[in-house]
This record gives sequence, structure tokens and C-alpha cells, in this order.
Amino acid sequence: MSKQKQILIETFIASLPPKLLKEATSHKEGRMIFPALLQRADAFNENKRRYPDSVLRREINKFIEGPIAEKRAYGELDHSNEAVINWKNVCLIITEIWWEGDEVWGMVEIFDNPHGQILQEVLKKGYSVGISSRGLGSVTELDEEGHVEVDDDFTLICFDAVTNPSTHGAFLMSKTEKLNENKQSLKEPLSELDQVIADILCQNLGYCECQLKI
Repeated sequence: MSKQKQILIETFIASLPPKLLKEATSHKEGRMIFPALLQRADAFNENKRRYPDSVLRREINKFIEGPIAEKRAYGELDHSNEAVINWKNVCLIITEIWWEGDEVWGMVEIFDNPHGQILQEVLKKGYSVGISSRGLGSVTELDEEGHVEVDDDFTLICFDAVTNPSTHGAFLMSKTEKLNENKQSLKEPLSELDQVIADILCQNLGYCECQLKI
């Protein structure tokens, strides 16, 4: 019996110290460009998943020869459970990928579009951002503790940008989902990070956090 494929998402945290932040914004007319850890082979991650070196190297080589070479290695802002890239949510592009031991590193360029501006502002405020790989594949259970290994049918799709876990999903929910959530916490003030995001939404995406709290 063939296994059912699922969307596999793994996140590594990227934060820019002041010196790197200054360097990251000094290229391409103000766009941020910086190196970030993208994936790791033969090691269990926080999701108790392990990517075999042979599988990950195969997919990275395909990614280099395809999306990277063709300048279409786009990534979305926040998680997606789809096996395709949604153009309207694109905020970054990976321009280069290389290996450092068992780690996959890449050069991330953030676009100066509305979603990219959200990401830029979050980084400028000193918050960490997750760089998240997204792929499609099945897994094999290894033990009763939940450890699994990604199977040979794995296909790498892209690398997305996500907020840190404490604020995951704070600004890419649908308006209905956001409204329902805010009805339960109308008296709670926005955190500093949420306020940054709300300001960008008001300026660039056509709706405001305050409007959703009516």
C-alpha cells in the first residue's frame, strides 16, 4: 500500500544583528538580502522529523537547477498547506543555496512589496523570523516516541517566511478568522510586534487591526 503524501514544513529561526541588518538593507534599492539557515540533513528537528542526506541533497540539487537557476525560487509570507506557491502572498526569493556540512544555507532577498514590507519591518524592530521549508512527501515511523524519517518520495517546493511561534498566524488569517479571534480578546492591547504588523496592514493591504475589532 502506498503511503499518503502530506505537506511537510520545517522552520529555522533567522535574526539579524545590527551590523548584519545594516548590510542586509544596503543592496538592491533598500531590499533586505541576508544569509539564513534553510534546512539540515540527517538530524531530528523539533517536529521529530529527519531528512536523509541523500534525499535532501537530491532535492536541493533539483532546486538549484530549477527555481534558483530560473530566478523563480519565491517564498510566501507565513505557512501554506498547499503544494503550489500563491503569487499574491510572495514576499521573498532565494537567490543562492549552498551546503555547510550537513546544513543547507541560502541567500534570502526580501521584496519591497506589501508582504515583504511586513517582513522587513519585523526584522528592523529586532524580532526573529522563521525561514520555513515546504515540501510534499510521506514519512516512516521510527519509534514509539514519534520520531519519523522522510521518505524518498519527498519533493521540495519552496522556502517561506514565518513569524516566531508566539505570533504565528497573527496577520495572514482571513478577515473572518481574525474577527472571531479578536471578539474574544477585545480588551487585550496589541503587542509591539502585532502593532507593527497592524500598521503595515493599514498602510499597504487596505484594512486595519482596529477596524477588525469593531
